[in-house]
Parts: sequence; structure tokens; C-alpha cells
Amino acid sequence: MLSGCGINNIPTLDEQAKAAWGQVQNQYQRRADLIPNLVETVKAYAAHEQETLTAVIEARAKATSIQVDASTLDNPEKLKQFQQAQDG
Repeated sequence: MLSGCGINNIPTLDEQAKAAWGQVQNQYQRRADLIPNLVETVKAYAAHEQETLTAVIEARAKATSIQVDASTLDNPEKLKQFQQAQDG
């Protein structure tokens, strides 16, 4: 009578539950192992972004250091310097 109500399936289902939980733990461990790689990637990208930002700021400062107004339009040397600064 007990075999008809599924009492024999309990050990099998218990093992299946333990196996499924083992897979969950494996995924948690895999995720934890990947975190240091992610941190290193972000650090490297942040360093690259810092270099890029510094280069852009320096180029912008150089480009705006030379101003051209109506009085310097007749001076070809000033216009050449302005163009070189803008090209940078």
C-alpha cells in the first residue's frame, strides 16, 4: 500500500534535489571566480578612459589658446598658428 502512494520515489527525488542544488552552488562559485576578472577589466578600461580624457582636455586647451579676431585676420602667420591649433 505504501508503494502505491509514492514513498519509494522519495529517495530519488531527494537525490535530484541535491543534484540541482549542487548545480546552483556551481553557478555561484563560477560567478565568484569571474568577479576578479571583471574588476581587472574595469580597472584597465578606467585607465584607458583617463588617458583619453587627459588627451582631449589638453587638445581642447591648446585649440582654444589661440584666438583670432578681426585685428588678426590680416596676419597670415597668426591664421596659420590658429589652423594648426585647431587641427590638433
